[in-house]
Amino acid sequence: MAEVTRPGGLGSTLVLALGTFAVGTDAFIVAGFLPSMARTLHVSTGAAGQSVTVFAVAYAVLAPVLATLTARLPRRMLLVGALVVLGVANLASALAPNLPLLIASRVLAAAGAAVYTPGAGAVSAALVRAEVRARALAVVVGGLTVATALGVPLGDLAGHWLGWRTALGLVAALSLVAAAGVFWIMPVLPGGPRVALRARLALLRRPAVASVLPLTVLGMAASYTVYAYSVPALRSVGVPEGSTVLMLFLYGAGAVAGNLVSGYATDRWGPIRVLNGGYLAMAVALAALGISAATGVTSPLIAGVLVLLWGASTWTQTPAQQHRLIAAAPQEAPLVVSLNASSIYIGIGTGTAAGGAALGAGSAVMYGLAAAVAVLALVFLRWTTRAGHGWRPVPAPSS
Repeated sequence: MAEVTRPGGLGSTLVLALGTFAVGTDAFIVAGFLPSMARTLHVSTGAAGQSVTVFAVAYAVLAPVLATLTARLPRRMLLVGALVVLGVANLASALAPNLPLLIASRVLAAAGAAVYTPGAGAVSAALVRAEVRARALAVVVGGLTVATALGVPLGDLAGHWLGWRTALGLVAALSLVAAAGVFWIMPVLPGGPRVALRARLALLRRPAVASVLPLTVLGMAASYTVYAYSVPALRSVGVPEGSTVLMLFLYGAGAVAGNLVSGYATDRWGPIRVLNGGYLAMAVALAALGISAATGVTSPLIAGVLVLLWGASTWTQTPAQQHRLIAAAPQEAPLVVSLNASSIYIGIGTGTAAGGAALGAGSAVMYGLAAAVAVLALVFLRWTTRAGHGWRPVPAPSS
């Protein structure tokens, strides 16, 4: 995609953030009403939870494939179409009479999300000057982090007061509103050249790309080792079950703040310094929570501060990582951003599986495992940057 710049340009990215908020709400809200969904569909909660797993797996697999297939489409048409698909898929989910049709609609929703999120990130980078690129990425990712803060609590409230079908219907409406906003506000941007998937995936052989994506997986896995099991994990550090929603709001507030600060800091000091600080903060927060769980010395106030830091450090990495990828392959921005989005969901899935395996050994072990993965991410970052990989812009090959 040819780079198109605008004076400043950050204002146009706000409508893109509304779209990522719709995507993030769709991804996270289901967890808040799984029990009521299961009762309606006459299946177990675990079976209903497959809809969440299927969404994540489909997103991870489809993001790079769809980025290739849609490369030549004009960007505004692509983003509007992706949000319309997301809206229709959520409407189908809301009306699904049984689990198989619900699962099918979640795959369709993942397809829309897999096209929109990386596409919005690439477009936001193309709309602004290079010196504010990370801030533009942070604005777009900000929609996702706000959804992280609100998705599960809103899902719980909506499931209780409105029913899960109405909640998904509202997500569908939000997606269509975002589509209208993108259509009316975004400038017309051309698509990119047609390049075979095999040639595009050759990007993975570039050290500057190959060293970035595993780091995204490690960073998200560290956080989501614990996040998916927040209720027992937070109870072990003195947080009453009734205060769990407040703690999740704190996590989300930290996520929003960390994402926005990362955008400004990356533009000013570069992504490596930001990532070093983020992974160190994540390791410290998770280790401190683990020590509290192991010793029984607990304080809800201190736990709240640590949860805030945990959320901030988790989402500090995304603008910095996207910035590194776009600098490494500027002519393949939609693809590399889609690969990073896939890595985020692979990390979430991996961390959730690891946390589930460790949960039986106690929350202290789970926190310790998460902190160890955060340290591993920090070591991997230091090793790759010392080796000279993952930070220097690399010219894209001629197509």
